[in-house]
Amino acid sequence: MTAEPLERALDHEERLTRPTPLPESRPPLLRTARESDLPELQRLDEEVFQEVAYPAFLLRQLYDLYAGRAGHLLVLDDGDGRLRGYVLAATTAISRDSWILGLCVAEDRRRHGLGRELMVEVLARLRRCGTERVRLTVEPANDAAILLYRSLGFRPEPPEGGLRRDYFGPGEDREVMRLVL
Repeated sequence: MTAEPLERALDHEERLTRPTPLPESRPPLLRTARESDLPELQRLDEEVFQEVAYPAFLLRQLYDLYAGRAGHLLVLDDGDGRLRGYVLAATTAISRDSWILGLCVAEDRRRHGLGRELMVEVLARLRRCGTERVRLTVEPANDAAILLYRSLGFRPEPPEGGLRRDYFGPGEDREVMRLVL
């Protein structure tokens, strides 16, 4: 007799005890925010930004201002009703300046290029609208965000290398960065 049946039995046992890899989740869909996204947008913002999250009434007004025609409020929708990220840009009509007011990616989805995907798309939309300069602020200790913004061409805005002490109030320093489109 050969050992073949025993080898097959051992192989079968290994297949039964080996962990089954989780199915790959499909990448989230990047799209313009919808009014129906507001509760989920608020949940995500509170989850990520906690005590400095936008209040619901302000998210509503920002949606009304920026999600419509220009599509400057973009979300990452995972298809099951949960948002995994968003970016919000506000543009002035006269001077062609824009500010990134928020970039947010859910904790469990970071380090997968989603923040970059959001930024690349919103910057492309801003270019098409004729925006000339884009600014943003970032917490000086947020090295990952600063590296992302630098890789997209943002540079600290003078003076003082972009650092603004107490920008959002006492002890709330920010680095201001600028990109010329």
